[in-house]
Amino acid sequence: MTRRSISAPRTAVTPWLHRFAVLTALSTLALIIIGGMVTSHEAGMAVPDWPNTYGYNMFFFPISGWVGGILYEHSHRLMATGVGLITTVLALWLWVRETSGRERLLGIGAIFFVFSLMGARVLPVYVTLACAAPVAIVFAFYKMSRQHGSLRWWGIIAFAAVILQGVLGGLRVVWLKDEIGIFHATLAQLFFSLTCVIALLTSRWWQTRAQLFDLQDARMPRWLLPATTLLLLAQLVLGATMRHQHAGLAIPDFPLAYGKIWPAMDSSSVMQYNQHRVETTALNPITGLQVGLQMAHRITALLICITITFCAWSARRLLGPRHPLTWLTLGWLGLILIQALLGAATIWSNKAADIATTHVLIGALALALGVIASMISLRGLVLSRQVHLNLKEAPAPLAFPTQPSSVTR
Repeated sequence: MTRRSISAPRTAVTPWLHRFAVLTALSTLALIIIGGMVTSHEAGMAVPDWPNTYGYNMFFFPISGWVGGILYEHSHRLMATGVGLITTVLALWLWVRETSGRERLLGIGAIFFVFSLMGARVLPVYVTLACAAPVAIVFAFYKMSRQHGSLRWWGIIAFAAVILQGVLGGLRVVWLKDEIGIFHATLAQLFFSLTCVIALLTSRWWQTRAQLFDLQDARMPRWLLPATTLLLLAQLVLGATMRHQHAGLAIPDFPLAYGKIWPAMDSSSVMQYNQHRVETTALNPITGLQVGLQMAHRITALLICITITFCAWSARRLLGPRHPLTWLTLGWLGLILIQALLGAATIWSNKAADIATTHVLIGALALALGVIASMISLRGLVLSRQVHLNLKEAPAPLAFPTQPSSVTR
């Protein structure tokens, strides 16, 4: 039996596909910025209905009504629709590029059908799509595990994710659930990283030059970059949880916390904290749990700074200054240091909207950079295993005498 290859097959470079994937990633980043402004200005419920906007079709809502928080929320909805459309085109492009015949027609039909359902304006339809999207994502990952190098399943994952993201945003408004907002914010970060991965996989560098570094980066510990990226994702979840509590700053000072290294979190202390708060943006009183979340966020930030510093140091020492992972990890470290400074500035500025939004933006960029670095690292692992398997399966070389045999006279 022939062993199935685990290396990604080379595909023809399509510059315009790569450019469109980059456009998708940049559009997603712009959407994250607008979404951050919505949360920072507490404008998430400025428009109380969905998918309409004050009873209007969102595309025909009068410009005269774009004022205050409505401006942020309505712009966010329109931008989200644009990102959904761009992602749909990207998924179709990837599917058509790699399929033919009946498979191509079935895929195109399914994508158009699901996309058309987003205009149904019937809540049960949206809930059904939200439930079906994770199933489609899991199925696409399964297919990728059996068809290495196939980009069309990355497109299906992006298409399902953008459907899920849009529905979660709407259900957050309809059902008045802050918990949905946490998932919505986290998925936004993951979706941006996903679009960056697709842009990487469709690039000329990945398909023609990244292989030059595959065996060299085998010296880098394989768990280091993915584990650090997962830690960063956990930090972003903590941040999204705090932002969607609508309670303002749970701890108003930094680097201390209520003047201490670790603040008291008993009920009487929390009551005193609420009595002395001077924030104007806080809608809800803070709780001991929110103070604990804030401290967990600070501790995790410190751990991330340490681990990414170690990643950058390890990459430079083991791989040399010219390796892509060295460049990426050094840039990663720079982003994290900026992120830490913005986190402190958010507290010092009493949660100024522009600073808090920039904090979200840099977090999204840092997560995407960690995912890309992990992809490059794991690519070397895949090729190293393939080479090892090929060497084990190769026939043993013929033995030749090292000395010429003596001739009988």
